[in-house]
Amino acid sequence: MNTINYVITLMPQLLAGLKFTLLLFVCTIALSIPLGLVFALGRVSRFKPLSWLINAYLWVFRGTPLMLQLLFFYFGLSQIFAMQAFTAALIAFVLNYAAYFAEIFRGGILAVDKGQYEASKALGLTGGQTMLYIVVPQMVRTVVPPVANETITLVKDTALASTISLIDLLKKAQQAVNRDMNVTAYIVVAVMYLAVTLALTCIFNMIEKRLAISKKQ
Repeated sequence: MNTINYVITLMPQLLAGLKFTLLLFVCTIALSIPLGLVFALGRVSRFKPLSWLINAYLWVFRGTPLMLQLLFFYFGLSQIFAMQAFTAALIAFVLNYAAYFAEIFRGGILAVDKGQYEASKALGLTGGQTMLYIVVPQMVRTVVPPVANETITLVKDTALASTISLIDLLKKAQQAVNRDMNVTAYIVVAVMYLAVTLALTCIFNMIEKRLAISKKQ
């Protein structure tokens, strides 16, 4: 069997793995970004106990390997609460990436000029209104590049799901290589990852340009 025909026979199983990888990626992004924003707001809160609690959470999840967190949730908590492997993986990914997004958002919030707060107060806006209508929109423009970097990193990190027996894109490739003693599957999977990261890079570049245009207007 020539290489092209072999790749064609591999595609159905690799596409099934890609579908799972994208599902984990999309669910993680959809949950971790808003959660990270909540944590960032809590981190800059004047209510010190909340800030300390969130800071401890960030320290734990940013200071330990994601693989260790995956193993903990899968072999630890899933045995207690009877969670499925995908649920355990999703919890680990969301909590891990929410911690990183929280720090990115916190940096964006702190980068907003202090005069904006004073002007908002002079206009009679409450603290919540100032944060919602003044600070967060300006923060978004600042955080797009680091959020893009974390998002692209997440695509690659989804491969860690294979360590807890989830059949993702990398796991499908490993199965094909072990079965056929042919590394072609790895090459095809590498191209798939590159295609996804290229698409995300283009999307974030368009978002960045759109935000730059709206800022000039």
